[in-house]
Amino acid sequence: MDKALEIIRNKINEKQAQLAHAVSEGVAKDYTEYRAMCGEIRGLSIAEGFLLDLADQMERNDDD
Repeated sequence: MDKALEIIRNKINEKQAQLAHAVSEGVAKDYTEYRAMCGEIRGLSIAEGFLLDLADQMERNDDD
């Protein structure tokens, strides 16, 4: 994986871990905040998937 993509992936994973920890510790003040945190985790997971797809496509293009 490209170094820049790896750095971005690490940042995504760090933020996901922070949010998951906050959710598991009951940091959310109310259900609305809880849902927002869960939505952010989901969005980060989707972004990570796009990033991994991009890295895979870049590797395949390098092989050609």
